[in-house]
Amino acid sequence: MNTVSVGRPFIHDSLFIITYFCHMSSIRQSKVERVVQEELSMIFQRNARELCLGAMVSATVVRVTPDLSLARCYVSVFAGPPKEEVLENIKLNASKIRGEVGRRLKNMSRIPELTFHIDDSLDYANEIDELLKK
Repeated sequence: MNTVSVGRPFIHDSLFIITYFCHMSSIRQSKVERVVQEELSMIFQRNARELCLGAMVSATVVRVTPDLSLARCYVSVFAGPPKEEVLENIKLNASKIRGEVGRRLKNMSRIPELTFHIDDSLDYANEIDELLKK
């Protein structure tokens, strides 16, 4: 009986510790996501002609893996060349963009690898809006 009462708090404490550390990593992830998103927006704004082929590009969402090794960056492209062309040019310059992010975020020991994707949530919302109008 004594081992059961001693064992239960240990299991409960372990779950608490695991939950605590999992929650801490998501806080860190969200901070890294926010900072990378802000930096990408600034980089796209400053280098619009070179990186974005003159189009207006906005980093809408950044999702970072728990180990902070990969960041999926979703961008919206407004006014200019076709979205696919702009995205291809951004992908070709991904290492340059990552280097610029790394220079701006000197306090991070490792900058995640950046992958870029088109954020089509606005197109999807417009499509639903058109369907609802019918």
